[in-house]
Amino acid sequence: MAKQYGSHQIVPREREKGYNQNMTSDSRDNGYLTGQMLVAMPQMLDERFVKSVIYICAHTEDGAMGLVVNKILEDINFPDLLEQLDINSKTDGKNIGVHFGGPVESGRGFVLHSSDYQQDGTMVIDPQIALTATTDILRDIAKGEGPAKSLLALGYAGWGPGQLDAELQANGWLSVDAEPDLVFGIEPDNAWQVALAKIGIDASMLSGEAGHA
Repeated sequence: MAKQYGSHQIVPREREKGYNQNMTSDSRDNGYLTGQMLVAMPQMLDERFVKSVIYICAHTEDGAMGLVVNKILEDINFPDLLEQLDINSKTDGKNIGVHFGGPVESGRGFVLHSSDYQQDGTMVIDPQIALTATTDILRDIAKGEGPAKSLLALGYAGWGPGQLDAELQANGWLSVDAEPDLVFGIEPDNAWQVALAKIGIDASMLSGEAGHA
């Protein structure tokens, strides 16, 4: 049963295979941006994605799915989320932020995490990073038995067939190689600038005429 918290309808998910039946661990073999990061260009017009950094979980001919990793939701935190899902916690969890993962299915939870943790519903994106979208991982995190590194998000960013490719051609995004430290170890407020610096770009000097990194 869905539970309402603030503006978010939290939808518990037990064991399920990824975000849809087409999103499997093999998707990285079909889409060249799977496992990379997108950095929004300054001319991004969609306010939801201004200065956003998105980790691409899957990119195929059918479209793309990713999680925004640098925007924290202000109206919900991890302990409140656990309470809404009736999950007991052995840790206070106050240092665990809940991210705005994207505008699609904003009540659905996703955990992007280090690949040391895996379960039946886990999609391994690359040797170091995986994605799990079940309540089991939340229970394990609450018990202190979760992955070494993790990022909890509500909602995701989605693109239809060819849509992301068109946005890249229109210079809406730069692509950046993803590293675990960039995904999990950077303060959200600094992630945009740090991601650009990874490819040698000073954010203050960035114009709207660049294309792929």
